[in-house]
Amino acid sequence: MEYLDILKQVLVYILTAYWCYQAVISLCALIKLKDKPYITNKNHKFMAIIPAHNEEMVVANLVESLKNQNYNKELYDIYVIADNCTDNTAEVARNAGAIVYERFDPTHKTKGHALQWFLKQKIAENADYDALFIFDADNIVDKDFIVNMNKKLCQGEEVVQGYRDIKNPTDNWITAGYALFYWTMHRMYHLARYNIGLSPLLNGTGFMVKFDVLKPNGWETETLTEDIEFSLKNIIQGRKLGWATDAIVYDEQPTSFKQSWSQRSRWTVGHMQCIKRYTGELFDAVRKNKTLMNFDGLLYIVGSIPMLIISMILMVINAVMYLSQTISVADLAFNVLRYLIPTLLLPIGTAVFAMALDKKPIKPMIKGLLCYPAFMGTWILINIKCLFKRETTWEKINHVRSIKIAEVKEAPEKI
Repeated sequence: MEYLDILKQVLVYILTAYWCYQAVISLCALIKLKDKPYITNKNHKFMAIIPAHNEEMVVANLVESLKNQNYNKELYDIYVIADNCTDNTAEVARNAGAIVYERFDPTHKTKGHALQWFLKQKIAENADYDALFIFDADNIVDKDFIVNMNKKLCQGEEVVQGYRDIKNPTDNWITAGYALFYWTMHRMYHLARYNIGLSPLLNGTGFMVKFDVLKPNGWETETLTEDIEFSLKNIIQGRKLGWATDAIVYDEQPTSFKQSWSQRSRWTVGHMQCIKRYTGELFDAVRKNKTLMNFDGLLYIVGSIPMLIISMILMVINAVMYLSQTISVADLAFNVLRYLIPTLLLPIGTAVFAMALDKKPIKPMIKGLLCYPAFMGTWILINIKCLFKRETTWEKINHVRSIKIAEVKEAPEKI
């Protein structure tokens, strides 16, 4: 039992050190930096790429918001990849003003495959673009998105994530949970890292990539979380990703718990795939380059599932020690609560803090904040489930609301 107690203390120290590191980095979200100097000063040419599978309900709103950008209309083109569609997505997108590429390959249905198929054609054409944006079909884009991304490109940034806001944060406790999670991550994880020269990560949509970065291999990803995978590949290569708080894209979140469970399960499985595929390469990059950016990337990939496993092991150790009468019921309860309370309640405080910093109205989100522990708790259950049962099939999230950019701008609290 003495060895069990030693193991317990070692695991507690690992968890404590990890969360102390994360807390210190998060405080860097309070740093205000001056704008980077311009390396060049020009209006670049862009392509906006929208992979879409059966998105006739929402794709026209995104195309409309892109057409209304405060940017020279001759310097960007809007492409929709109608990917294995069985509805009128292609026709709706064409009528809205997009250039449509139709793709039919039922054995390769993911967004990553669609992007690789499209980009290979553009690379082969040596298409005249400086950079590209990638959006989900349910997005709508702030009118200054391209202006602000062009500024980042002029400052020498090559891969930049925009601010992924939420179209429907107050629909129910599920959409509120997504909103609070993203708002917290944007401020306390991504911006904090960007402020001190570490690398944020891509968020799946609303990001820019310099075309030259993709020309050697296109969009080569293997996992279900192509955004995280692409981020890690860049970090391994020593390329720091950029962050643009003023390049805003609004994303619709699922209202159904079943769809949310399926989506977050897919993200967890994709994260596990990245752990398996890139942990070794990140470790080698840390050893070779000896940079904090590589080390921080390694901590990200080992920070969720491995730390969950450590927490589960600690729970088991406490249970064994209780059954062997090494610790009392009170000690067991204390040890359980000291993990559960921070895990479930601390996110409320950090979410309120992040919202206050970003000047987001808190009153419309009170119900969501009260339910946030339930949202995060179900995510813990999803992670545990995926340790034993990993479903790798992609399932479409149905988007049933046609929300325009004007609605988000005029009354976001009522959406």
